[in-house]
Amino acid sequence: MRVYHRYLGFFLAGIMAIYALSGVLMIFRTTDFLKVEQVRTSKLPTGIPMENIGRELRIREFKVLKEEGDIITFKEGTYNKSTGEAVVTVKELPPMLAKLCDLHKATTRSPLFFLNIFFGISLLFFVLSAFWMFSPGSGIFKKGLYFTAGGIALALIMFLI
Repeated sequence: MRVYHRYLGFFLAGIMAIYALSGVLMIFRTTDFLKVEQVRTSKLPTGIPMENIGRELRIREFKVLKEEGDIITFKEGTYNKSTGEAVVTVKELPPMLAKLCDLHKATTRSPLFFLNIFFGISLLFFVLSAFWMFSPGSGIFKKGLYFTAGGIALALIMFLI
């Protein structure tokens, strides 16, 4: 068990580092931390009702600030009703960091989702194989069980908060 645990740990060291970094980045996803501003211009159909502009531009919590003639102004930019041109300013992570976060949030629609499944099963193996690293009668095993109980208690507290 120790040999499998050791070599699988070495094999997955890189992906574990990536998941650790992307997990920390995702904590800040609702902030502008490390995000860069980008201006995007898109062509929408003309005369879209105000309530549908946000949906067309995929802007959450869309709110019109003012309307002057054909120009509708909102927090993220403007929309011209007569030409259909929308200019939107968005803040996004740089491409490499965005890729890290996309890997972390993979679904079955992602091309490499099976790697995420393998990684999850591997982490579960690490959890279970840790209990076979030491003899059950040894002092270090008993001490490990106390740490396990503490970790489970912390996880439950975090889950219930």
